Amino acid sequence: MARRPLTGEPLPLDLVNTRWPEGGKILDEFDDPAALDAWLREHDLPSGGPSGGSERYLAPLLTARTAIRRSLDEGVDDEVNAVLEHGALRLSLRDGVPAEHLDLDDESWRPAWLVARAYLDLLATAPPDRLRHCAGADCVLWFLDTSRNGRRRWCSMTGCGNRAKVNAHYARTTGRH
Repeated sequence: MARRPLTGEPLPLDLVNTRWPEGGKILDEFDDPAALDAWLREHDLPSGGPSGGSERYLAPLLTARTAIRRSLDEGVDDEVNAVLEHGALRLSLRDGVPAEHLDLDDESWRPAWLVARAYLDLLATAPPDRLRHCAGADCVLWFLDTSRNGRRRWCSMTGCGNRAKVNAHYARTTGRH
């Protein structure tokens, strides 16, 4: 499978970006069980271990991915809330140290729930105008704009940014707008 074009974004955006366009098709990182397991390990989320077995997390992760994408694209919150309803945090103090305990209705929801919680944390801490959808035509990727001036437009300058600049140059030189 081709490697995703945009990695290293905050966890919820990285989950959303596990589905991307390439060559006129939509590719999905999670179509490959080994890639799913690698993605979980990359983010220190529960995985199936070295021998695989992470398939039990697939359906909840796909649900969380769709929920977060709909929240980003359309402002729909109920689906993220539905993911979060699969668990609850219990707070405690043990030997003077605060602790959090996650209670889940089903362990298969652990990675999805953690991603949904990370999404809430991202919304609470990132300036809202810095969560951006790539301005590239037909691109579905999201990123957190960490540039100094806050004017990043594309998921990648070598991909979507370059295509946009080539298209603009072509339109200027041929008089086609």
